[in-house]
Amino acid sequence: MIEFIWRKILKPFLNIFLKSNCPLCQRTTDRELCKYCELQVMRCQFPGGGQIFPGKVPVFVWGEYKHSLKRAIAAMKYNDNPQIGRPLGYWLADGWLASPVAALDKVAVVPIPMHKKKLKERGFNQSEVLARNFCQLTGLQLRRNGLERVKQTQALFGLSPGERLETVQDAFVVGKDFLNRRPRASVLLVDDIYTTGATVNAAIEVLQKAGIKVLGVVAIATTKKPSSQQPRLKTKRENK
Repeated sequence: MIEFIWRKILKPFLNIFLKSNCPLCQRTTDRELCKYCELQVMRCQFPGGGQIFPGKVPVFVWGEYKHSLKRAIAAMKYNDNPQIGRPLGYWLADGWLASPVAALDKVAVVPIPMHKKKLKERGFNQSEVLARNFCQLTGLQLRRNGLERVKQTQALFGLSPGERLETVQDAFVVGKDFLNRRPRASVLLVDDIYTTGATVNAAIEVLQKAGIKVLGVVAIATTKKPSSQQPRLKTKRENK
């Protein structure tokens, strides 16, 4: 209980008034990351603001999962630094807004959920943190419970594509935000790391089976290498 009060109430309150150490380099800073580490993370961004990958729906990714961006995501998730999600979410929003897949009309933002047991252990869902800050900059509506994770899955790192698909099968159901009333808006999914696409594809399938249109996916980082050929994007007329 004491740890919860410190992490959720006292620590964020004190950070407003006191300088803290950068979670990546331990330099004193009054920001989530020091200016030096911000610059290093920005160097991982794809040219032009981000990269669009083909899939069931367009996938917009801000940067490559390497170097300082990889360290920032790890520090956020595993070292109890959810505040790092603020600049990452803003940068993701800024890149997405400048991309050809951006849309601001009738779009609901849904983070990829964590299983409730894992959420209790970590204390926050990094995808939800990214989504919340993404929405602050874009002005889009956050539907944090659009999906629910009902199956606790093992880490997908190191698994083959087939094993990943089997692991996330039946992992998601439509969440309470959409149970009684389907959204009129299209859904934009938010995840932290995009790899083979197994997780987001499982989420997309659940939403589409429920009659909910998925506009696309945004993620802060990917292990995929960018392609010189961008996927063909549908025109507004084709999307109607």
